[in-house]
Amino acid sequence: MLDIQDGLTILVDKPYTWTSFDVVNKIRWNLKRSLGLKNVKVGHAGTLDPLATGLLVLCLGKHTKLIEGLTSDGKTYTGTFLLGKTTPSFDLETEYNQDFDTAHIDAALLESVRASFMGVQMQTPPIYSAKQVDGKRAYDFARAGKEVELKQSQIEISDFKINAERFPEIDFEISCSKGTYIRSIASDFGSRLNSGATLIALRRTQSGQFDISNAKSVEQWIELIQQEEVYMP
Repeated sequence: MLDIQDGLTILVDKPYTWTSFDVVNKIRWNLKRSLGLKNVKVGHAGTLDPLATGLLVLCLGKHTKLIEGLTSDGKTYTGTFLLGKTTPSFDLETEYNQDFDTAHIDAALLESVRASFMGVQMQTPPIYSAKQVDGKRAYDFARAGKEVELKQSQIEISDFKINAERFPEIDFEISCSKGTYIRSIASDFGSRLNSGATLIALRRTQSGQFDISNAKSVEQWIELIQQEEVYMP
């Protein structure tokens, strides 16, 4: 049994199309019903986009005080870029809007561009992001067709592997600092190839000390809660 009296951190494998808040709300509702409480503190350490899957770290009860520290941890992702096409959101949230040539892209160019991302650098967030601009989310401006300038932020890429066996799809694994937008990496990767690219799959596999291999699905956690395997004495 898992006692949340002194706080608890659980690992969830976030489903495709769910927001991080969807997961938080689902777990909180089931805990409240199971424990018979009016409220249970539940928060997450590091947002995942709806079209991403994978590791979401949830903090329950007193462990919500740990969220800030856990959010600052580095992350590892796997996924796929599609070369030769772009979208306004840099992923599949929006429709393809441009096509680019990929015939000139060879193994040497791919390796050169991959290597160019290593280390500390400045990155511009996607316009379709939750970044705050004048008190609003950037994606609100984007969806309204309004232009907005987003400030760059410093990130660090500590590891970046690519596999071009399924070209023009490029599979990747990337380890990076907090605040790194993989969608922006996809867009910049395409640009540096003198082409274009869209992020078509993304999965978080690590967040600091936590690994996806130890995560459970939302359904599995709900089952444990309903079976009173998660409780408050």
